[in-house]
Amino acid sequence: MAFITLNKDNFFYNLNQIALKIGSVDKIALVLKDNAYGHGLQETAGLAHEFGICHAVVRSRQEAEQIRSLFDTVLVLGDKAVWSDNCSFVLNSLEDITAAEKGSKVELKVDTGMHRNGIPMEELPKALELISERALDLVGLMTHFRSADELGSELFWQQKYFEQVKAMVYEAGFADIRIHSRNSAATLRMNQCREDLVRIGIAAYGYNELASSFDRVALKPVLSLYAQRVSTRQLKKGERIGYFGDFTAPKNMIVSTYDIGYGDGWRRGDSTDPYITAEGVPILGRVSMDFITLETGEDEVCIMANAQKAAQHFGTISYEMSTALSPLIDRIII
Repeated sequence: MAFITLNKDNFFYNLNQIALKIGSVDKIALVLKDNAYGHGLQETAGLAHEFGICHAVVRSRQEAEQIRSLFDTVLVLGDKAVWSDNCSFVLNSLEDITAAEKGSKVELKVDTGMHRNGIPMEELPKALELISERALDLVGLMTHFRSADELGSELFWQQKYFEQVKAMVYEAGFADIRIHSRNSAATLRMNQCREDLVRIGIAAYGYNELASSFDRVALKPVLSLYAQRVSTRQLKKGERIGYFGDFTAPKNMIVSTYDIGYGDGWRRGDSTDPYITAEGVPILGRVSMDFITLETGEDEVCIMANAQKAAQHFGTISYEMSTALSPLIDRIII
């Protein structure tokens, strides 16, 4: 069966580079949402715990329950707030506040310009009033940057708005709350970190998405995708492969099918512009739901060793290449 390897040395290297950048391992909150960006929630959480990461970020309570014993705190981004000893829940709207269970630990997200989630700044006084009325335990304040990985001033004016937000929260009498605004891009872009946490996602998995004009922190991909041989056959010149016979053998050749396809989260792509595997072998013809065809007889082949490079071929981003991979594929730590 197809399988994924997770390179422990590369993962630890990336976390160390981030710790050096911000001056502390204790400030790293590792984002493990969506199956740890396709790397495997429990496998990645275990490695993070071994490294010494104390804080995690997930999407749901279901994810949190699987890994919360490994961390001091777990921030849940997208679920109803309920009481927990070490889980806190993001409040994105006034409705989230009124739905939250009394006494639950919550972290208020304020929209400083992303315009996706978060309390609008003009609703902040009302939000703080509701948090007090409902006896919620406000333990954090956060925002999200929309363009930290691009040149321009947007990061800086969002930072200025967030300073105003912090002042309003403190003036309302809230104290002992953790402050965090930086994602991977903002963390890699800036040198000083006076906030309590940085939320590290894609950078931990080996990808620096900053434009080339920035000083680049070198990172190492953690995930590699492998497929195993299902069958091998001899093709004669002129014979065609797969659905609609998009590939015609230009010569007599030996080809094999391998057990990976779009049913496993691999991109179908365009057969007229074939993807080249990490070992330099082009996919022949159309990708099927469960299979691809290659001109090789090897028992196993590395399909992808760098999601960023693969993403460039498909016109997408590294996030999509890794998160799309089926959770049913075995993840093996090496």
